[in-house]
Amino acid sequence: MSNSYSIRSTKIGNSAGFRLPSEFYREYPQFANADGWIEVLAPDTAILRIVPKQSDDKDSEDSVLMRLFLDFAITEALKNNTLQPYTTEMSEAAHKLTAGVELDDELLADGEVCQ
Repeated sequence: MSNSYSIRSTKIGNSAGFRLPSEFYREYPQFANADGWIEVLAPDTAILRIVPKQSDDKDSEDSVLMRLFLDFAITEALKNNTLQPYTTEMSEAAHKLTAGVELDDELLADGEVCQ
């Protein structure tokens, strides 16, 4: 996974910085608002390291989609003020409903077997 992006030097307030193209952030949203550092390897070569705020996400796209889904779900749940705490009784009722249920392997659309 090696993509190259052109960067340009720019003035930022009283400092100087580099401008990254918007395509970079579209392809790698985990780097938005991240911190990092630059290390000079040779007089004409430097390496930039950007550390995402949540670097423990294995698949950032899934992570972004999950956050969007959870934000939507919470917004919808809070609309009518109908949230209830999940109680031990609810958990026991759910376990009773699913006790003894066995699922057969099913073939998914992409050919993978669901177990």
